[in-house]
Amino acid sequence: MTAETSTTGAATEGAADAPAAEAQRVDALVDQLLADFPPGEVPDGELWGAQFDRGLAWVHYPEGCGGLGLRPQLHQRVLARLTGAGAPQPALRNVIGYGMVAPTIVAHGTDEQKRRYLRPLFTCAEIWCQLFSEPGAGSDVASLATRATRDGDEWLLDGQKVWTTLAHLASYGLLLARTDPDLPKHQGMTCFLVDMRGPGVEVRPLYQITGEAEFNEVFFTDARVPDGARLGAVGDGWRVAVTTLMNERVAIGGNVAPRGRGPIAEAVRLWQERWRGDGSAHAAVLRDRLLAAWVRQEVARLTNLRASVARRAGTPGPEGSVAKLAFAEENKRIFDLCVDLLGADGMLYGSDYPKVRPGQVGFGAAVDVRKSFLRARANSIEGGTSEVMRNILGERVLGLPGEPRADKDVPWKDVPRS
Repeated sequence: MTAETSTTGAATEGAADAPAAEAQRVDALVDQLLADFPPGEVPDGELWGAQFDRGLAWVHYPEGCGGLGLRPQLHQRVLARLTGAGAPQPALRNVIGYGMVAPTIVAHGTDEQKRRYLRPLFTCAEIWCQLFSEPGAGSDVASLATRATRDGDEWLLDGQKVWTTLAHLASYGLLLARTDPDLPKHQGMTCFLVDMRGPGVEVRPLYQITGEAEFNEVFFTDARVPDGARLGAVGDGWRVAVTTLMNERVAIGGNVAPRGRGPIAEAVRLWQERWRGDGSAHAAVLRDRLLAAWVRQEVARLTNLRASVARRAGTPGPEGSVAKLAFAEENKRIFDLCVDLLGADGMLYGSDYPKVRPGQVGFGAAVDVRKSFLRARANSIEGGTSEVMRNILGERVLGLPGEPRADKDVPWKDVPRS
């Protein structure tokens, strides 16, 4: 063996050992965290604060941002370890902040903004919302009209946002506003981190068919935001927003649940309780639908698993949109099946449509299948409609021609609006 071959072999062996060493380091940190802060014996916020300080909030984030600068795959390892030990998950309480705002601040925020916002976001001391959609700018977010006007070291916000998830609980919001109407719509926007409890901010509930108001409309009237709360450069709002939107789609549709868990588990349970042993033709049709749904769910799970392994920190690629599309459409199909498995009982929604403002988002399966059936209608709208997801799939994955965009280079102020 030559010296060159020996050196090459040693380098290869060292590279192979690196992932194992990183995993061992993470496991040791998780073990120590659980020993020092036993879940259920200490306040949730105290556990989460220690988790952040030890780099276990998002291990793929830089050190000082709740991470260790390690591979994204190890984040799933940490989640599995902590969930298995009974630790509460902040993502369930601060879903917008955890899955969408945090990666945007890491990618585009200043060091001061990272120090100020990331830790209280992770500990759920500060809940976040996302302020993009407007009555005239839903699927086409870039056509938004909310204005931000410079006033010395501050900005004045005026306009309306709609379908803002959990705005009634939020301390802060990530807002996209127009700062230069003379530029084309994608170029004249800027992002801000807005105090949702400040003067000039009004939140009103929007009740859904479930009787709940997860969503809200938000009005801004001369609301002041310091320039230090601007995220990214002036006019760079679209690039910042894309980071948020792509992470939003991963957060909604890209989670890798264990096999047979989630909505499909409800369908299997109902089949076993109500139709097992039934030899009728109707039962056979329901069984075929159940098996087809299980296969589709497993394909989506394995696809998400593969994407999560390949994913890197930063702005996700189009795989997030594909996962979100599959999640939305399959959720609706599975709960359609669940209602059919209930038979006549599926027509009864027993909550009497209470007018309540919930404390968390109902993305996944609820205890009541009927409620989940109603709530799933929103899955193909929130986080980008299924039509938009199909456009992204067609253009960015399949390489198909894009839709005509006649207003692409036209100043925003000259674009006709209804």
